[in-house]
Amino acid sequence: MHTASPSVAQLAEALIACPSVTPAAGLVFDCLQSQLEPLGFAVHRFHAGEAPDGPVENLFAIRQGPEGSRHFAFAGHVDVVPPGEGWTSAPFAPELRGNLLYGRGAVDMKGAIAAMVAAVAQVPADAGTISFIITGDEEGPARFGTVAVIEHMRARGAIPDLCLVGEPTSVARLGDMMKIGRRGSVNVWLEVAGKEGHVAYPHLADNPITKLVALLTELKAIKLDVGTDWFQPSNLEITDVTVGNPATNVIPPRATARLSIRFNDRHSGAELSQLVCDLAEEHGGTARPVVSGEAFLTPPGAFSVLVAAAVEAETGIAPEASTTGGTSDARFLKDLCPVIEFGLCNATMHKRDEAVAVEDLETLVRIYARIAKAALA
Repeated sequence: MHTASPSVAQLAEALIACPSVTPAAGLVFDCLQSQLEPLGFAVHRFHAGEAPDGPVENLFAIRQGPEGSRHFAFAGHVDVVPPGEGWTSAPFAPELRGNLLYGRGAVDMKGAIAAMVAAVAQVPADAGTISFIITGDEEGPARFGTVAVIEHMRARGAIPDLCLVGEPTSVARLGDMMKIGRRGSVNVWLEVAGKEGHVAYPHLADNPITKLVALLTELKAIKLDVGTDWFQPSNLEITDVTVGNPATNVIPPRATARLSIRFNDRHSGAELSQLVCDLAEEHGGTARPVVSGEAFLTPPGAFSVLVAAAVEAETGIAPEASTTGGTSDARFLKDLCPVIEFGLCNATMHKRDEAVAVEDLETLVRIYARIAKAALA
């Protein structure tokens, strides 16, 4: 007796029902594996990294096409941010209310992964090679997630020609935006040492707060750029200032701060790190920068035209090509091949009562199937 294939909503519900706060492991990967193997995918799961940022579970699944055929990859993550309090229904007990499916990860991004699975079921196996690049650590440090999958793929010689990441890129309605690049990101930890002492005898002390404030003032006065054709201006933001001084009459021995810089392709992480380090030294402090990604752009061309055409065919909307927003694993995948991000509406991601319209899931299946078929042609 023939059993009907599960709907995209059912696939999404199964994934949502697996609690998978970063770093995701075990059950949610079991679930995805059980969805992919009946479609002819060979599923490879492995752990990478050590504490404190590992181990991380990852999955690479591939359905091999004819010899010499093109290779198209879907990419995403099954980990989710903590649900927090105040949900109307349990965050990991998916619930359909009206036309909305509620649950943590419905939008970011188990819904999109379900749409990918449902889409490849519509793509003939002889059309070409399709793969899934899935990590359990996109929302976290991301040191041993997609980076490790890329290493695994290189070792297998399984390099795709094109890759689509299913991040929730749409804003007001499904189809209005795709991402063709992202700004880079660098975080910097600053410390200025001084000499503690009594506030009544400042000449016997050296106040580090005064020096830190001067350093931060100079940093904030820097105009990094005015943006480019495809990128908004780079911005430097102070995200923390800490002294930890419980006394009102003591000049403290040290003061610390943290910066986050989001930068476009006029800069590199190394260049901006050096800029901050040099200024910190001038003010008697030290800086410890960590670059989490470089700015990148997939120049508008055949791939973006292909994606836009698929979106417009199913939604009637020509998606805006954008580089706005935070970072994603596309910052790593761009080293493999051209990469574009397209997915669901992002209004409820990372919020309580995260929800996706079932109609959007069904439309996304059709869009992803069109993209995969066109990419393999």
